[in-house]
This record gives sequence, structure tokens and C-alpha cells, in this order.
Amino acid sequence: MKALVAVKRVVDYNVKVRVKADNSGVEIANVKMSVNPFDEIAVEEAVRLKEKGVVTEIVVVSVGVKEAQEQIRGAMALGADRGILVETADTVRPLQVAKILKGIAEAESADLIILGKQAIDDDNNQTGQMLAALMGIGQGTFASEVNVEGGAVKVTREIDGGLQTVELPLPAVITTDLRLNEPRYAKLPNIMAAKKKPLDTKTPADYGVATASNISVVKVTPPAERQAGVKVASVDALIDKLKNEAKVI
Repeated sequence: MKALVAVKRVVDYNVKVRVKADNSGVEIANVKMSVNPFDEIAVEEAVRLKEKGVVTEIVVVSVGVKEAQEQIRGAMALGADRGILVETADTVRPLQVAKILKGIAEAESADLIILGKQAIDDDNNQTGQMLAALMGIGQGTFASEVNVEGGAVKVTREIDGGLQTVELPLPAVITTDLRLNEPRYAKLPNIMAAKKKPLDTKTPADYGVATASNISVVKVTPPAERQAGVKVASVDALIDKLKNEAKVI
């Protein structure tokens, strides 16, 4: 069984995001970049399935700038076998990424496509669902438990009302949630070995996808700073402020 895992290069979650001086976007120059945390969980799950003997090969793919090779190599240090970078300097939208992943999944005859439920930079939570729809296959989103049995996969999903378990025939798309697993750290020998693993470079055009977008960012601004609170002497004073100053009642 072959697993295809998608990873995205994002600003590290420990870094305080800063807006560019011209308000054109988020500052990423000289900023630490990492694998999207939800995608790290996807890589870990694929590696665990490989350790169980369920998955025989893990192919990790990323769509983005040339520097995303670093994140692919990191995934290979954790246990992925091969990497594919679909290189583009353009900002790609979820539908474009889904179309590219569809082309790769079909070319690779992937049985299981695993990716994070969302990226922490744009928080779209769309790519996995779009990919499953484009391929016409089942999807198990917000996965907190994954069990592959024969030609099917059982996915326990986190939903508003609790947990839901679905059984999907393979091939299938799974998007990972926080409680699925805890990603491991790469060991130094594995980091060195990952440098020798094969990594192919493609372009969106290789999969018939145009990266031109009809969406443009007009302005990016940081959130307004929160004002300090005030103390009131009585309930009546509180109600007065809520009614006359905050105007929420």
C-alpha cells in the first residue's frame, strides 16, 4: 500500500507573526519556517502505518517555493521514502493544490492520501475535501484515530457532538486532527540519510494546473491591540458601562 502525504511550508508556530511595513502581507524574510503542524501529524500517522506493515511506501509532496525542499527532507528524516516538490513562486489556492495532488495521487496510484486538516497560515480547511471530491473517493476529515483493515480504512472523526466513525473503501483521503498522534523528533542519522533519498521537482503545469489567481490581497493589518479593562464598584455601575459605554445591552 502506498501513502501520499502532503506537507506545507509555513511560518513556525513559535514565531510571532509580523505584518510587512507596506501592509502587503506577512513578513517571512529571515523568519523560521517549518512544516505545518497538522501536516506533521499526517507524516507521523503514515510512518506509524508503515511501522505496522500496513503501508509499504510513503511519498511526501509539497507545493510551493524551492525552499520547501527543506520541509520535504524533514518528512523523509521521519520515515518518508520519496519526495516530490511541485515548485512555484505563485500563491496557490486550495483548489489549485487539490488539483495538483489529484494528478500526483493518480500518477502514483496512491491508496491513502493523508494531509493536515488545515494550514496555520490561511486556516482554509478546504484542500482535503476538494481533493476527495475531485477524485470521487471517500474522505475522513478531522481524524483522531485511523485503522486500516483489508481494503478499507476506519476513521474516527472529531465532530461538534462528539466522535463519529466512518468506514471508507480505499483509496481514500484523510485529514488529521490534533489528537490523532504526537509527532516524533527526527534523529541525526535519519536526517543525514534523508539527504540521499530521491526528491523529484515538478511544476504545476506538469499536472495541467494554472497557478494564476483571480484573488488578490488588498491589505493585511495586525489585529487591534486589546485595551486594558476597568474595575467597577457595583453591579449598577457595571450595567451602566455595558449599556452606555460598550453599548452591548
